[in-house]
Amino acid sequence: MSLRAWSALLAAALGLAACGSAPPLAEAAPEGPAHELRGGRAKGYLAPVPAFDSAALLPAPPAPGSAGQALDDAVSARALALHGTARWRQATVDAALGFPQAAGLFACALGVRIDATETPALATLLHRSLADASAAGSAAKRQWQRPRPFMVNAAPTCAPGDEPGLRGNGSYPSGHTAIGWTWALLLAELAPDRGDALLQRGRSYGESRLVCNVHWYSDIQQGQLVGAATVARLHADPRFRADFDAAAREIADQRARGATPAGCATEADALRVSPLDDVDAGH
Repeated sequence: MSLRAWSALLAAALGLAACGSAPPLAEAAPEGPAHELRGGRAKGYLAPVPAFDSAALLPAPPAPGSAGQALDDAVSARALALHGTARWRQATVDAALGFPQAAGLFACALGVRIDATETPALATLLHRSLADASAAGSAAKRQWQRPRPFMVNAAPTCAPGDEPGLRGNGSYPSGHTAIGWTWALLLAELAPDRGDALLQRGRSYGESRLVCNVHWYSDIQQGQLVGAATVARLHADPRFRADFDAAAREIADQRARGATPAGCATEADALRVSPLDDVDAGH
């Protein structure tokens, strides 16, 4: 069965699930899991209060034996086939969220170098919004404590050193995806002429978690929702708005100076492969 067919089954299953009672609320955490803020830890714009209660916002993850879990399994099998490829190596790069290195993850899509020296407001915007997006999914992670793919299939991950922390941290929703989608939306607003490239990078950033064997497809889907909701909340914060406006000026200045990032051809080649390519391809 094709991925599109599985998606149709999932939509139907979620429609039925929506008729049931909402999951009980969980107390929201003031900040995200330590493994998703490794390296220098930043205080979010919204701290100590998370953007919203993700346990109330999100539906329950797919149940064992459901159409949703069957889709997750099919996508996971496709992602596992990318082990050792250029796409796997890019997923390894995407897994590291420590600052200042992580500031440059979206530089190629933006077309501008991002670092604390040349674009300090933009680097701060990304660092602090990372904390907010990570915190936003914490309540749902605690609510469902979903096991991660590598805990089920016993296959390698792209970041073995992270595995002990990941085992005790729920898979649903994906915190990395929430962060990446937050960044993609913010950067697309800052540089609308680069919007397509930035949103595609946001999508591929979440897909890297599938390639890494640390998240299911439904984790990625709901992580994007968490990211979008975080951005909506951030826009009401005056400190965020000040950094956002300063970041826009920095991007304009870097463009005027012709400052472009390096290594973009290698990244583009790796990201041409998606774990969401039809799972029937090649069979």
